[in-house]
Amino acid sequence: MIKTIALVLLAALGLFLAFAATRPDSFRVERSRVISAPPERVYALVHDLRQFNTWNPYERKDPAAKGEYSATTTGPGARYAWQGDKIGTGSMEIVEATAPVRVGMKLDFVAPFEAHNQVEFSLQPEAQGATRVTWAMHGPVPYVAKIAHLVFNMDRMVGQDFEDGLANLQAEAQKPAS
Repeated sequence: MIKTIALVLLAALGLFLAFAATRPDSFRVERSRVISAPPERVYALVHDLRQFNTWNPYERKDPAAKGEYSATTTGPGARYAWQGDKIGTGSMEIVEATAPVRVGMKLDFVAPFEAHNQVEFSLQPEAQGATRVTWAMHGPVPYVAKIAHLVFNMDRMVGQDFEDGLANLQAEAQKPAS
C-alpha cells in the first residue's frame, strides 16, 4: 500500500516536472495607463532615476532599503542599485532613452533570486495633452523559474506592482507645477 502511494506520488511529481519543461522560455508583463500630462512631463519622471524613485512602487514597499545612484542619474548609463529586506538586492541601468517617447532599462536581481530582465517605458501622446504610458518587462525563464511560474502567477504579481506604479506616476505627473 505504501509502495503504491509512493509510486503514484513519484509519477505525479514526474508529470509535474515534465509539464514545467513545456512552459515558455520567456515572459512578458505589461500594463498601460493614460495620464493627463504631456509626454515631456512624464518622460522627466521616468528617465531620471531620482525622479523615478519618487513613484517607484518597489521603493515604497521597502522604505528602509538602501540605495545608491551612479554619478549620473539621467539617460543611458544612469544606474541605481538597492538592497532591502522586502525587495531584495539588485540594480537597474538605463540603456536607452529617446525623449520623450521611450526609456529602456536593464534590470538585474541578485537576491532573493537571480534574474536578468529588460524593462521598457513607452510614452504615446493622446488627445488633449495626455500620455499613454506602457510599462513592460520581459526576460528569460530558466527551468527552475518555470516550476515557480506554475505555482505563482508572474503576470498577476508583477502586473499589480506595475498598476500601482503607474497610479503613483500619474499622481506625480498630474501634480500642479510649483
